[in-house]
Formats: sequence, C-alpha cells, structure tokens
Amino acid sequence: MIVRHWMSTDLVTIKKEASIQEALALMKQESIRHLPVVNTENELVGWVTDADLRGVLIASMLEELTLEDVMIRRPYTSHPTMPLEEAARLLLEKRVGGLPVVEKGKLVGIITIVDILSAFITFLGLFTESSRVDVKVSGAGNPLPDLARIVKQRGAEIISVCHLPAEGEKEYTYSIRLRKTDLEPIVADLEKHGIEVVGSYKDM
Repeated sequence: MIVRHWMSTDLVTIKKEASIQEALALMKQESIRHLPVVNTENELVGWVTDADLRGVLIASMLEELTLEDVMIRRPYTSHPTMPLEEAARLLLEKRVGGLPVVEKGKLVGIITIVDILSAFITFLGLFTESSRVDVKVSGAGNPLPDLARIVKQRGAEIISVCHLPAEGEKEYTYSIRLRKTDLEPIVADLEKHGIEVVGSYKDM
C-alpha cells in the first residue's frame, strides 16, 4: 500500500497573505484541522494546524499577522509513492496529525492519521464480517503452514494474519482473521496438531 491510494486529493488550500482569522474560518467551514499554504503555482510554501492558529489568535488581534508569520515553512512531507507504513511511522515519530503530499514540488494530496487508520482497518479486514483465532508460538516453531492447510480443509478463508510479539519473552502470538465461519472445528483441528489456541472469537 502506498500513500497515493489513501491520500485525500480534494484539497483546501490558502495563500500566505491570508489572516489568522481567515484561515480559522476556512478550517471551521471545511471541518479540517490542517491547512496547506500554497503559492499561485500550487507549490507548498507552508503548513498550519488549527492548534497553531489558536495559539496565536490573541496576538493576531493585537497586531496584524498573516499566515506567513506563523506557518511551518518546512513541514514534514510525504511522496505519493511512499509506503503507507513509512508515512504512519513518520506521523508517529514526529507526533503530527497529517502530512502534505508533494510531487515535483506541487501539492497533490494530504494524508492524515484518520486516512492511515482507515487503510489499516480495511487491510486487516475489520470492516468485513469475520471471525478470529489467536495462536501462541514458542521457540522457533512456525505453525502458519499447518494452520493455513487446516483452515483451507475446513473451507474457510484467511483475511489477514498479525504477528504480536510478547515483550521480554521468547514467544509470540499470531492473530488470524477469517471470513465469517464456524470456529469450533477449526480450533479442534488446530489443537489436535499441537497448535496452542489462546483465543477464538465468535463471528462479528
């Protein structure tokens, strides 16, 4: 998955000459929390958030301030071909809620935490009617080949597999999401093959 497939391209932008009040009014009107500042060629020249603007609102009432005075001039950015997990890592590490997406100097989109959350929820199949089995693995064993075979034999389909390492322990858990199915025979077969089932969840 790459940023291009999940970014918003219905862009709301503003010029650096706009006032703080104008920017806040635009953000309220459009129900957005991030606002890219662009020039006449649609090149990104800055970035503001509602928190940034509210922090200088009182000051802007005492003296004439424009976005050029308060905008972030070199914001963290993404490229349309950036892997989605890299964008997610950047948002988390830098503690920002969104990234302008720039290609050849032009603003082409915005990717936010909400966009990335939606992508990963879709990727994991959480929007699909599903069931889930969690199995524990100790040592170097890998139960996935046997698990996949058992699921297939029972006519079920795997939607996603998540690896959940345990802190400070030499064991981990696989969380396997299946399309809506009867879990009892699958769990029974897994246990017969020595695969430890630590949780099974009814159809959602």
